[in-house]
Amino acid sequence: MISLTDAQLNTWLVSFIWPLVRILGLLMVAPIFGHRSVPAQVKIGLGVFIALIVSPALPPLPDVALGSWHGLHILVQQFLIGVAIGFVMRVAFAAIEAAGEIVGLQIGLGFASFFDPQSAGQTLVLARFFNLLAMLVFLAINGHLLLIGVLVDSFQTLPISPQPLAAKGFFTLAAFGSTVLSVGLQLALPLIAILLMTNLALGILTPSAPQLNIFAIGFPITLGVGLVVLDFMLPYFAPQFEMLIYNALKMALTVIADLRS
Repeated sequence: MISLTDAQLNTWLVSFIWPLVRILGLLMVAPIFGHRSVPAQVKIGLGVFIALIVSPALPPLPDVALGSWHGLHILVQQFLIGVAIGFVMRVAFAAIEAAGEIVGLQIGLGFASFFDPQSAGQTLVLARFFNLLAMLVFLAINGHLLLIGVLVDSFQTLPISPQPLAAKGFFTLAAFGSTVLSVGLQLALPLIAILLMTNLALGILTPSAPQLNIFAIGFPITLGVGLVVLDFMLPYFAPQFEMLIYNALKMALTVIADLRS
């Protein structure tokens, strides 16, 4: 008859539950993994599968009971670490969506929106298109595998311990959030510049040809020029998206290092 002591049972549980919570925190918010179209059963199953692989190679765990206050404190910490890693990549995708929003508004497609179940709100068509393009680039460069690799490496860089997380890591994460607007503007800047020149040309044309109705011809000209320029810019977006994803992965490593107290 096999008998288990409370200490052995607690050791087995914490070596599985604590890394599982960190992994599920990432899968909940990370792009593609955290999408609402992915069933919860798939996320939990993937998290359990990764936890079973990671748990045997974990550094020595603290001798803390899972149901104690210190055990619950460690549980919350692991969840916050996983969410922080996934949120870094979410910020990168938010910057790409912001670029799509800016481009759509400049072209004149602000009315072309639909309900996005992921954000639970109205989203411009171009923002959704940019997001889908970024997801394809993310999968093409094996970004999902690299993100899981960063998560697995975090157990060595930031091992499971009752030590509190450093506030510097959260400040680093908040500072990275400022890239949403700056990167979005950088991606949309070429199209903004060309549309500005188009609007200046229309403004010069109006006094010289007052018989032309600027409101009747301005919108189709701006829309046509914007779509043509967007068609020429599309091949250059993929390398920019790839660079942004790699920078987000590096930032995730920085956040993990800064969370160490």
